Amino acid sequence: MRKLSLGIPLLLILLFLRTTDSPHGKDFKLSCNDCHNSQGWSFDAAKATFKHDKTSFPLSGQHKILSCKSCHTDLVFTGAKTNCVSCHTDMHEQTVGEDCARCHTTQSWLVSNISGLHRTSRFPLVGAHAMADCQQCHKGQSLLRFDPMGVNCIDCHQTNFNNTANPPHLAAGFSTDCFQCHRVNSFEWGAGGFSHAFFPLTLGHNINECFKCHTPGNFANTPTNCYDCHKTNYNATTNPNHLTAGFSTNCAECHTTNPGWTPATFDHTKFPLTLGHNINECAKCHPGGNYANTSPVCNSCHMTDYGATTNPNHAAANFSTDCNTCHTTNPGWSPATLDHSFFPLTMGHNINECAKCHTNGNYTNLSPVCKDCHTVDYNATTNPNHVASNFPTDCKVCHSTAPGWTPATIDHSFFPLTQGHNINDCAQCHVNGNYTNTPTACNACHMPDYNSASNPNHLGLNFPTNCTLCHTTAPGWSPANFTHSGFPIYSGKHKQGVWTSCNDCHTNPANYTVFTCLNCHEHNQSDMDNQHDGEANYQYNSYACYLCHPNGNAK
Repeated sequence: MRKLSLGIPLLLILLFLRTTDSPHGKDFKLSCNDCHNSQGWSFDAAKATFKHDKTSFPLSGQHKILSCKSCHTDLVFTGAKTNCVSCHTDMHEQTVGEDCARCHTTQSWLVSNISGLHRTSRFPLVGAHAMADCQQCHKGQSLLRFDPMGVNCIDCHQTNFNNTANPPHLAAGFSTDCFQCHRVNSFEWGAGGFSHAFFPLTLGHNINECFKCHTPGNFANTPTNCYDCHKTNYNATTNPNHLTAGFSTNCAECHTTNPGWTPATFDHTKFPLTLGHNINECAKCHPGGNYANTSPVCNSCHMTDYGATTNPNHAAANFSTDCNTCHTTNPGWSPATLDHSFFPLTMGHNINECAKCHTNGNYTNLSPVCKDCHTVDYNATTNPNHVASNFPTDCKVCHSTAPGWTPATIDHSFFPLTQGHNINDCAQCHVNGNYTNTPTACNACHMPDYNSASNPNHLGLNFPTNCTLCHTTAPGWSPANFTHSGFPIYSGKHKQGVWTSCNDCHTNPANYTVFTCLNCHEHNQSDMDNQHDGEANYQYNSYACYLCHPNGNAK
């Protein structure tokens, strides 16, 4: 059996401990195995098997390597302190408080959370101030005190302020409030952000060297007017010559801050530079540097064009010199337009060449009357012959301005050309060019039809020659109707559809006064004689039947 250095067998000691009180006190409830093992009775916390993380004070960091006796001064293991200052006497002479964990951890005494700690102070450590070495700011102070320091920039950066030469802060009288130009979120003072909003440094003014505008030491009285800095540019400009033309010294009226002063613009709303006037070279319209008195009237610039124009000849035709009347600013003056509403140029008059109507340069006395231009057409027309027919010379009575004069129309309401009279060939009715004395009576045109009609025979029956008594203008003369007022042939049993031809009743085509009822009403004479026995006026013939039965009904 392995023996201890004292020569006492380990087994005997174990038996003794099981039969006597624990050296840790009678109330100690843990088993020996909870803390010790067969390797030894060491009080080294790193070798002991007791799980301290189950207690209210877990051992982490530097606390893991301590001997149990470092905190537990007796074997009872009671009364150990958990506050840092119980073991770690305040090193800071009561200037920062007793809560060591605010800055330290159990991993190391080196400061680990100074920026986080400072975040709740009156001077948060952010940006360039986020540092771990306290003595970078608390210079010359004992690490045991950390006395309060000033929180204004100049409290630490007075030397930087005094030594800065571009620009010289001290000589220029700059504010000692560094925040006006610098930011703490950068480790360079040059990445500052001076608010130049009162005079934006954009485009051509985007200058990083302050002295280009601010002469050494002059930051308070630098002017903001363009002319104060750019007078030399103003005087030296020749296209256009600003000085000679008396241009405004307010450069912003035409220029932006683009480098090189371009693009330059001018509010030309009084005379819009559009289309043909879209000119970039000012001298084309403003010769000799004349910008103040240039006329906006067309003829002041374009009288040469006016005098040289031949189609039409403006000068000879005495055209208005107000070019806007006909022209726009389209390049080449075209398309040119004229308000021709007094004589609309529509359809057949839609002519682009003025000289077709305005011959010999005549634009002032041209007549709007049709015949003054179209007498030749009037005289040459043969279908119908306008001259022979003595047609009116007012072409609009029949014609429109459609090309070729068609379609031509005439107000024929005095004799409507409907149905059978819907004829496009005038000569069918107006024979031999007779348009003034053509009769409107039917028989004047239709006597041949009257004479040849056989069902019924109009001529033989001496029908009236007023065709409208029976006919309409429907083609073929049908349907024809006759007012049978003496005998209602289309009532009662004689309703429409019983017959379709006059000859059903009028059996003698040569004499419509003769008719018969017996073709439909088959009555033998002996039966009728017996039925009408005793009637004084009875006769067995159709005329007698009609006299007693005019409506076709029994008496």
